[in-house]
Formats: sequence, C-alpha cells, structure tokens
Amino acid sequence: MNSRSGGGGATGSGPEGTRRMDPDLHPPPPFPALHRDEHAAVLLRLTDWLSGAAADLLALAVPVDCVCCGAEDRTLCASCASRIRRLARSPFRAESGAPALVDVDGTIMLPVVAAGVYRDELAQGLLSFKRHGQHQLRRSLGRALAAAVRAAARDGSGVLLVPVPTGTAAYLNRGFSPVHLLLKEAARQLPGLNVADVLAKKPGPGLLLPGRMGGQKGLGRGARAQRVRGSMRVRPGNRQKVLGRPCIIIDDVLTTGATIGEAARALHVAGAQVRGAVVLAATRPPDASAPATPVPIPHGRSHDLEKNKPGKDE
Repeated sequence: MNSRSGGGGATGSGPEGTRRMDPDLHPPPPFPALHRDEHAAVLLRLTDWLSGAAADLLALAVPVDCVCCGAEDRTLCASCASRIRRLARSPFRAESGAPALVDVDGTIMLPVVAAGVYRDELAQGLLSFKRHGQHQLRRSLGRALAAAVRAAARDGSGVLLVPVPTGTAAYLNRGFSPVHLLLKEAARQLPGLNVADVLAKKPGPGLLLPGRMGGQKGLGRGARAQRVRGSMRVRPGNRQKVLGRPCIIIDDVLTTGATIGEAARALHVAGAQVRGAVVLAATRPPDASAPATPVPIPHGRSHDLEKNKPGKDE
C-alpha cells in the first residue's frame, strides 16, 4: 500500500529517495556578468599577463639581463621601458638633419618624422633589437613607431606604409628584418593604414664598395649615397598596389637620409605618391627653431626624389 508524504516539503518523484529542491529556496550560484565592450580590454590584459608570465618562465630557464641597464630577469626592465616611452613621447620633424633630403638652397625634398633621438635607452634598445629581435623590445619599440606614424599621418586613412627593404646579406646574418618586425607590431595599433611590402633590393654596382661589406655604419654622406643609389625597385607585379596611392616610407634610423631617398625614388618611378617618411630614431636632434609639436606630413603633396643627385662633397 503506497503512502503519501504530507506537509509542504519535497515531493517524491522519480527514483525512491530523490528529492526535488525548491528553486526559490536554492537559487543557482551567481556568475559574473559579461560586457561586450570590455572584451577587447580583457583580452589585451590577458595577453600582457601571459607575455609577462612567459618572460618570467624564460628567465628561470635562460637567465637574461636588461639590454639597457643590466638588471636581471628581463630583456627590458620596467624602468628602461618607461625611459624609452619618455624618449619617444614627442615625435618631431627630422629631415633638416639629413643632408640627402635637403636641397642646396635649404628646400625640404622629403619630410621625415622621427619618434625620438637615437640616444640612451632608445639607441641601446634598437641596437639590441636589430641584432637579436627580442619580443619584449619589439613591443616597446613598435609602440613608439606607431605613435610617430600617427603624428605624421593625421587623418591619413588610406595611406600605405612601405618598409625599407633589408639587404640579402643582413637578412641572412640576422634571420629577420628589423624594420618589418617593428612595422608589423606598430600596424596593430594603426587602423585605417595598410602595410605595402613592395620594395626590394636589386643587385648593382651601387650595393658594394671595394673593401666594404655589410651595412652603412661608419660611411660618410657621399659613400652612403653611392652605395644605395639605384639599389631599390618595386617588385614586379606590385606596381598596381602603389600606383597613384599615397605612401609613407618606414625605416628604423635616419642618418644622412640616403636610404630613404632611394626608397622614395623607387616608389616614384612606380607611380606612387610619396608623402614622406617615418623613422623610429634620428641620429641628430631636432632643430632648436622647430615647433614643439610635430608638423604632420602634408597630405596633398607628392615628393619626387627620382634623380637623387649627389652633393658637391660626394
């Protein structure tokens, strides 16, 4: 004979001994609300945390020191990273310190915006990155380059960022192109601007001088211009990508301006509208008479350096 349970408790349904709980008396455990507008920020914080954790683990396995001050456990310590941000927080027009980009009468042949001056932690970090390509340095230097591009290309949606090509010998020696890695990092923070990797080195008598191998460090203005003249071209099949398009050349360091001038010449031959160039660092500080805020690269003007004439001292 079946018996009924009385009272206001649980009812006996299903297998014997199973009790059904009142959902009002036993609500499910709370869970955090998700807000779609915070997803991107959370993802960035998670990425930074994972990068930091990976760096800590790597420091345990392979001890490293800060490339700038020698502090242990980090390729770039927090203090030196902050110092790099300060050194690159005020981009400036730097073409006046590049003889190859200024005509004999003082006319600017190609405007250039630099993130900072090539000195102190910025110089040490960039030099180490060019040798080894450390991930932590790439993030810090890439942010500085992105800030300089924004200062140069204000309201410049549709502008193509064209990296200066790395020579074959340098690429084989390093295994990577520093300019391309830095630009890839910077491009993540530059919506509306696209990278056009269309330039390439070509063999020719201007590439090597007798007794000279490798880069251009230590060469004077004339030797640099002679080495790079006619050394670049737009790759076959890539002309349509830049034909009639506004372009800004990207390089790591500005010295005499010969390399950027040759890149501008090659792009102009292919029909591109060369607006100017952006570099991470310039070897010469800004002119004391220059304005405190960087002057953006003009949007409606194309600069022709096709001839790339040598100066009298060459």
